[in-house]
Amino acid sequence: MNDLMKNIDKLHTTEMGVERIKRNCQIETDDVVQWSGVQILDKNAKIERIGKNWYIFTGHYKITVNAYSYTIITAHRVEA
Repeated sequence: MNDLMKNIDKLHTTEMGVERIKRNCQIETDDVVQWSGVQILDKNAKIERIGKNWYIFTGHYKITVNAYSYTIITAHRVEA
């Protein structure tokens, strides 16, 4: 288990982050933090840390989280 998964309860984002993630991922939920947490904890997610960020790759999304503050910076749909 990595530090991101150990500190999943510290995940958060900004108001602008909520709108950006909803738009980029084409999701309807207002709770993007909870949605992101589910993606991160998925057993098939691939998680890597590069510099100051964690990058989480799921089947359809790439999520970027700051490694120090646990702020969800952005997320994007990707081709599976």
